[in-house]
Amino acid sequence: MSVVKTTASEVSNDDVPSLAAAIAYYTVFSLPPLLVVIVGLAGAFFGVDRVQDALIGEAGSLIGSQGSDAIRAMIENASSLGSGIGSKLAGLVALLFGATGAFGQLQKALNRAWNVEKAVEGGGVGAIVMKRVLSFGMVLTIAFLLLVSLALSAFLSAVGDAAGSVVPGGIAGSLVRAANVVVSLGVVTLLFGLMFRTLPDAEIRWRDVWVGAGVTAVLFTIGKYLIGLYLGTADPGSAFGAAGSLALILVWVYYSALIVLVGAEFTQAWAEAFGGGIEPDPPGGDDGSEPAPSPAPPAGDGAR
Repeated sequence: MSVVKTTASEVSNDDVPSLAAAIAYYTVFSLPPLLVVIVGLAGAFFGVDRVQDALIGEAGSLIGSQGSDAIRAMIENASSLGSGIGSKLAGLVALLFGATGAFGQLQKALNRAWNVEKAVEGGGVGAIVMKRVLSFGMVLTIAFLLLVSLALSAFLSAVGDAAGSVVPGGIAGSLVRAANVVVSLGVVTLLFGLMFRTLPDAEIRWRDVWVGAGVTAVLFTIGKYLIGLYLGTADPGSAFGAAGSLALILVWVYYSALIVLVGAEFTQAWAEAFGGGIEPDPPGGDDGSEPAPSPAPPAGDGAR
């Protein structure tokens, strides 16, 4: 219970709702190029249409047909890079730069949540480029995990079809649905684990990362269905008229970011209570090694 209390206290102290709002704002503007890059990368293996339909179908189940139509329009409009070579090149650079914007804001939010905000020590263009490279690495990771998820879903569907002729009733379908939930949970856990380990300017042990990532994945999986239920019943986008689809996306991204940051606060509380703690990166940067264990407390007066 102490970890839960610490998490709740840190959520309040770090003003997590405001951090989630900032992430949602940046994500809405980064979403069109981000979707185009992910669809393009994963589509190279499964086909652009199939990947795009999978993303739009998932969006439809979460934010309804109005939101999924907006997602489709974002992808189609952002995919147009112009006719000339120069305009295509400029559009591609803008596409990649825009796709990483949300991850830069997410990095700042995680740094604040973990109390490892670093003072800017110059760096100029090189530092900005390195941050964008790191953020683009997360884009590639998302595309790869989407690819893995699609491959596993296709495999499970094939297994379900084959088992349907052997297993009586709807048992095969239920098993496939359960397996899909487990696969989805595993993919999301891996994504959060990599996010917590690489984005913040901090050193944290992998064992602490996986505990926090697992809890965050469970919260996210439960939360996305609750958010979808809320959006389907309350219909907050109806008050915004023509901008209703954008409002739906903004609300969904906000609550999703809120869940992720609460998971980050839990990860910090867990690491401080039961793990190796969280320390800021050394001046030379994170070399990927595990942080050194905390020194043992000094002996009390009774030891003399």
